[in-house]
Amino acid sequence: MNLYVGNMSYDTTEEELLTAFGQFGEVANVSLIKDRFTGRSRGFGFVEMPNATEAQAAIEGLNGQDFQERRLTVSEARPKPAREGGGRGRERSGDRDRSW
Repeated sequence: MNLYVGNMSYDTTEEELLTAFGQFGEVANVSLIKDRFTGRSRGFGFVEMPNATEAQAAIEGLNGQDFQERRLTVSEARPKPAREGGGRGRERSGDRDRSW
């Protein structure tokens, strides 16, 4: 189960999240989301736990709890929405007579 973890301190490390979630069971992956230009944490990330029961225990145990002076938001991650148009911007064609 993939878990969303929000409202984290910008200084939180992947190792610290691994330790916190590891109290509830096996953690397969931890990823902090970082700003692509500065490399600084954006204050949220994802934790993957293969066992749904353990993941649910982590949600119940950590959601709303203080972690590094911030109150965590922990929930099941929602699937990333598909991008329309393939993400390449407006369709381009040779037809210049269209009025937008």
